[in-house]
Amino acid sequence: MVTMTEAACAKLSELLSQQEGVLGLRLSAMPGGCSGYQYGMSFAEAQQDGDWVGEFQGVKVFVDPDSASVLNGVKVDYVESLQATGFTIHNPNAVRSCGCGKSFETGE
Repeated sequence: MVTMTEAACAKLSELLSQQEGVLGLRLSAMPGGCSGYQYGMSFAEAQQDGDWVGEFQGVKVFVDPDSASVLNGVKVDYVESLQATGFTIHNPNAVRSCGCGKSFETGE
C-alpha cells in the first residue's frame, strides 16, 4: 500500500515524540487543488474503521478506505535541500501534478 523512506521515518519519529496522545501519521487524498486531488497529512489520534495501517521503524501510518485506491503504491520521503525542506510524496498513480506539487490527477 504505502512505503516510507528511512529519512521520513526518522523525521516522523522525531515529530511524534513531541506530541501527546498521537498514534502516528494519517495520510489521505481528497478532491481539491488545481489537479483533482490533494494530499493530506495529519497526526492520527486513533485508528478509524476500515483504515489500512502500516508500521515502519516504529512509526504507524493510517490510510482511510476512501483514499486507499488513490494512494496505493505511494512512497513518503523527507527531503532537506537548499530548495525545499519537508515531506514529499511519490505517487505512481499520478498522471499529472500541478506546479506546486501539492495536487495531482489520476488516470481514473
